[in-house]
Formats: sequence, structure tokens, C-alpha cells
Amino acid sequence: MTLVAILSGAGISTDSGIPDYRGPNGVWRKDPEAEKLVTYDFYLADPEIRRRSWQMRRTSAALNAEPNAAHRAVVELERSGTPVRVITQNVDGLHQLAGLPARKVLELHGTAREVTCTRCHARSSMGEALERVEAGEADPACSVCGGILKAATVMFGERLDPRVLADAMKIAKACEVFLAVGSTLQVQPAASLAGIAAEHGARLIVVNAEPTPYDELADEVVREPIGTALPRLLAGLAAS
Repeated sequence: MTLVAILSGAGISTDSGIPDYRGPNGVWRKDPEAEKLVTYDFYLADPEIRRRSWQMRRTSAALNAEPNAAHRAVVELERSGTPVRVITQNVDGLHQLAGLPARKVLELHGTAREVTCTRCHARSSMGEALERVEAGEADPACSVCGGILKAATVMFGERLDPRVLADAMKIAKACEVFLAVGSTLQVQPAASLAGIAAEHGARLIVVNAEPTPYDELADEVVREPIGTALPRLLAGLAAS
């Protein structure tokens, strides 16, 4: 059966109330200082940056968001029997929350739903860490070794997990259809997956409000809102 790969970016989650960080109205463009809160070197070096980061996490839209029609459409495609793999640039966990099996989701930039120790790499839930912040700990330390805790996301200045990236490249090379959804396709190496898929013969479909560097390679470019366009596209794939 046709393997469908979906690269999802911030645009797929905006209907769930999660802001786009890199689009024309993105958070980083509006407040470049906010980028320091998720930059690894700043985070490790400055306790005040960490304190502000924990306060930001307390009000994070990603942790309170619910899946939208686009996330549910991916689940419906998978339940139709079509082989589906999602490669996501998002850290919100909404694909899994919508019902997609975790083993079918590759999180290129990690997850905001867990925390990890920068020293011993122990992992625990974000909820537990935030409970400690609510209880008065401005910068909770690792309960195992006392090291600095951070969200289990890939911060600016950190490398992607090479195993996750290798698996993503394998999927891009093997799929028959590759949809890039809600991604500017400007952040490497994630963006290069679209080109890899096209080079290996996949049908490339770009669904994004703004032009991307890979539009010329695409077999189809869709500018319609993702919440309506993706369910229609995926229903068509399921039917065929």
C-alpha cells in the first residue's frame, strides 16, 4: 500500500490556539528577546533566563491545547488502513493526543510534555516539574542528580537527535506521497526532507499559507486553510 509521510509544522496547530513562531506574525518576529528563553547557552548560563522560561511554560498554549480537524484527519487516514508516518517539527504532542500511535510519530524537535536533565538525562513529566514551580521553586533542579532541568525539546543551539533524523530520512526516501503541512520549510535539516522525498520519486504536496523554498519541486501547492484543506486531501488519499 502507498506509504504517506506527513511533515507537520507550526501551521497545523494554529487552529488549536498555539502561535506560529516563524511565520509573518510569529512570536520570534514580534519578540526576539523571547528567543533567549529557548536558546541552550543562554538557558544554561543564566538562572534568570531559566526562571523566566519556567514562567513561560506555566502559561504555554501547547500544554493546554486540543487537537483540531487537521490532526484528526491524519488519524482517520491511519485508521483507514493507509500506512502513515508523521514527522513533526512541533513539540505539542497533538498528533498523539488525537489518537495517532506514538510509534508512528517522529518528533524532530522533541516534546514539551516532558522535561530532561542536562547532566544525567533523566526524564520526567512536565506536569510534575510545573507542580514544583507552582509550589515556589523558581528553577527546579533534577531530583536524581541536582542538575539543570529543561523541557525535552531541542533548543536553539542543540543538535537534533541523530537517530530520529535518520529515521525521518528513511521515511522520506521510502514514501510514495509526502505532504509538507504548515511548515515554512526554512528550518534545516527538517526542510530538506521535502527535497529528499521528491528526489526519490514521491508525490510532493505543500500545504502552507505562505510560499516555501520547495514550492517549485511540489506536484501540488495548496494555500487554503489547513483545517479544511488537509481533511479533504487525506480523504482523497484514503479513497484512492
